[in-house]
Amino acid sequence: MINNGYLLGLFGGTATTAFSSATSAALAQAARKQPTPPWSPNAVAPEPDALVRAALGGRKLINEDAAQLDVKSASADYRKLFALYQGLSSLNALVNRSATKGVSNLELTQLTKRFSSGLGEIGSWLSASEFDDVRMVQGTTKAISKTTAAVPRDSARAVIGPIHEGSIATPVAAFQGDVRFSITIKTPVGVSDFATEAVPIDLADMGATPRTLDNVVSHINTQLEAAGVETRFGREQVKAEPRTLQVNGKTVTLPASPDKWALVIRGSSTETVGFTAAETSDAVYVVQSSGAAGGGQLLKFQSDGGAATAPTAAGIGETHWVEGRLSQDALPDGVETVRASAVGPDGSLWIVADVTAGPDSQPIKGVQDVALMKYDPAGRLVATRTLGAASTAGGYAIAIDANGQVAVAGSVTGALNTSSTDAGKTGVVADVADSFVTVFDKDGQEVWTQRRGARAADEATSVSFGADGTVYIGGRAKSAVTGGVAVGGWDGYVQAFKAGEPYPTAGIVSKATATTQFGTASDDSVDAMTIDGSNLYTAGVENGRAVVRRFTLDADGAPTLASTRDLGAISGDIAGVSVSGGKVILTGTSRDSGLTAGTETTAHSGGKDVFVAALSADLTPAAGDRMTWYGGAGEDSAADVKIHDGKVWITGVADRDPAADETDPTKAYLVRLDPLSGAVEYERTWSGDGDQARPMTLAVATDGASVLDRLGFPQGEIDQSDSKRLVDATSLRVGDRFYVSPADGGRSVPVTIAAKDTLATLARKIEIASNGALKVTVASEGGSVTGKDGEITTTTGGFQRLSIMARDGKAGAVLTPGETGRDALAGLGLSSGFIGASSGDDVRKTFGVDLPGALNLADPAARKTAGERLQAAMKAVRDAYRALDPATATAAAASGPVPAYLTNQLANYQAALDRLTG
Repeated sequence: MINNGYLLGLFGGTATTAFSSATSAALAQAARKQPTPPWSPNAVAPEPDALVRAALGGRKLINEDAAQLDVKSASADYRKLFALYQGLSSLNALVNRSATKGVSNLELTQLTKRFSSGLGEIGSWLSASEFDDVRMVQGTTKAISKTTAAVPRDSARAVIGPIHEGSIATPVAAFQGDVRFSITIKTPVGVSDFATEAVPIDLADMGATPRTLDNVVSHINTQLEAAGVETRFGREQVKAEPRTLQVNGKTVTLPASPDKWALVIRGSSTETVGFTAAETSDAVYVVQSSGAAGGGQLLKFQSDGGAATAPTAAGIGETHWVEGRLSQDALPDGVETVRASAVGPDGSLWIVADVTAGPDSQPIKGVQDVALMKYDPAGRLVATRTLGAASTAGGYAIAIDANGQVAVAGSVTGALNTSSTDAGKTGVVADVADSFVTVFDKDGQEVWTQRRGARAADEATSVSFGADGTVYIGGRAKSAVTGGVAVGGWDGYVQAFKAGEPYPTAGIVSKATATTQFGTASDDSVDAMTIDGSNLYTAGVENGRAVVRRFTLDADGAPTLASTRDLGAISGDIAGVSVSGGKVILTGTSRDSGLTAGTETTAHSGGKDVFVAALSADLTPAAGDRMTWYGGAGEDSAADVKIHDGKVWITGVADRDPAADETDPTKAYLVRLDPLSGAVEYERTWSGDGDQARPMTLAVATDGASVLDRLGFPQGEIDQSDSKRLVDATSLRVGDRFYVSPADGGRSVPVTIAAKDTLATLARKIEIASNGALKVTVASEGGSVTGKDGEITTTTGGFQRLSIMARDGKAGAVLTPGETGRDALAGLGLSSGFIGASSGDDVRKTFGVDLPGALNLADPAARKTAGERLQAAMKAVRDAYRALDPATATAAAASGPVPAYLTNQLANYQAALDRLTG
């Protein structure tokens, strides 16, 4: 018999009866078993009811000491994975219990709170735990992570329209008749001055030339060229898409409508474009919900009177036109409701909306936030500012002063981060709302915010500016507000705030300077408030009665009650209070409950009607007091009211059947009344999609309507740029932060948002915090090409976002959220977790449980989402377990190339055999 060792010795090999050390290790690893996981059929799983009881009893969801391992030599990673899986199972049990039929509201509240705290517990545990052979992170695992929050780039290009539908060879309806306006071009002169040139446009100068889109654009550009400016006009096609509708539960596709065409303004970086018109009329904006789904719309009406030509038809793509309506524009997706709107000194419309989802480029941090939206006079959304609430906020009131400053008031639950200690209420009152007021400058940049609250619930429902800049809020509170004394039930209150700079470079500091709380032992409120000189008026329902109060303001702005007027029992609501022509004008709705306020000009019509009461300025009954009722025999509402030039504008739902269902037809109205004579001077009614139209707010703009409206041009300058500060462009607040930690464990470094941070400065902060492990760039998306010089292309518009990846040769890093109420990742739209390579040779495998802190059990849809995310998280743990399987590692090792030494030995062995066997 031939000795193999002899052969191998002759040809460069060796032989031994023992395995090599590498082979022995591999066989030992292959022979080792993994411990039995808690999801194995052989494992005894805790009963779901027991998990729920333990969780509600305050027991920790993750307990590494309780994790059972049936293999003594098993890695510590197994114990951590099993403990994490058990914690996820407990959360899953809470979700399933919350979805059980018959669960009481009390228990559901307990389940919701424990689920929320459990998410935080798991997140904290993952941030602190270090694994040896895998990497587990709270969020996701990505090679590249981009912020969904984006900052708009400046744009010298604006799309106006659509203005025409069909063939471009057809004359445009909007260009017919008397069309005269001016294009203003403002250019910089020196360091701080500007020169403005008005270029008159009169389409009558075209003579017999058909007023087609191309012909009008050519005419306008000829005038602009003659004026020596760079700005030009063009056209852009808006391609029509096939339409679909539901018929008997089936989707039917309809042919696409004709293509639409829009005007395009192509400006330059050195020219600011604007528009003016000589003939104007007042304009009225109405924000409404339309259709069964309640989609928001912004309507613009032209008032009677004035010199502007009245509109005669709907614009392109508009529906349910009514005489006098100039335009109809959809509000952004995510707008839940709108409770207040006002027109600024420059003619811009500001609206206060509750949003459940921000725009695609502006994610919100919590369940619902307050958004301040700025529209130009043509109905184009030019800026959005979110409050930045970590949980829930609602906006109730708006006021604008003569300088364009905007104050917004409402309520907030949870953290708002107005200071480093503002984490919201805790304990049993954690879900109780507080009042807030925020002041923005004319450009929409936040100046200051105050959060004020009683121990129990309170909310600010009104806001006004005093003559000296003092900001007043009015509302209601269920207990004593700071500086006030509780009376009983819900009380009305008024608070005053002043802001200033203690010393140069100190920044604006605001503080409450006065508080008064009032009411009865029953429930009371301040539903409306106004200031006239040194008098402050409140109006509200106090113990079921309509009550107006007058406070005098002293030199420091502190209010003192001077007089009260009780108008009697009210079966309805207060909509507004104002002062005009020496009269206090009170508006609301009520049934015929005995409400009185002097001589009745128009009688109650039945059901619930709108009332307008004109009272003396000192609130004492007088012969000149008047009471006017407006409405039909059904239910009428007063969604909003404004006083303009001594007349009362009201909008709401008209004459609805008291027995009507929620889905039955609803008709909207807009009316102007004389508060002294009761005469109806202007009246419009209209329907909406699905016969549903529900106005929410209105605002009046002096001289805000003109021929520019049918052309789609705004009066005034076109906004070409917006703030690049992250605290303006996103829902981030100063002091929000997140943490960056090394990929393989180590100290976390905070990244904190500062007032002047932009995408560029934040990118640098992240790179420094990661110690160079991450590469962060500012990436541009969208935009339009405006020029080309050789290989260099110039673009304007679009958005910019942060793009984060591991730097070459680096393992990457882990992002973790900031503290409750201060998490910057949510405002940036960044997922927590690992950024870097998560698989491959010589790379530690990484798994993310991806459980967002916003998960909740508020409703069936939220519970379904929470359950799905938990199932995915539990799968991630199972995947990590499989990655630890020695067989997986052996298979991975075996799949690589054969070592060179072994290849040579085998070749020599084969040569020896060949020689011996001839």
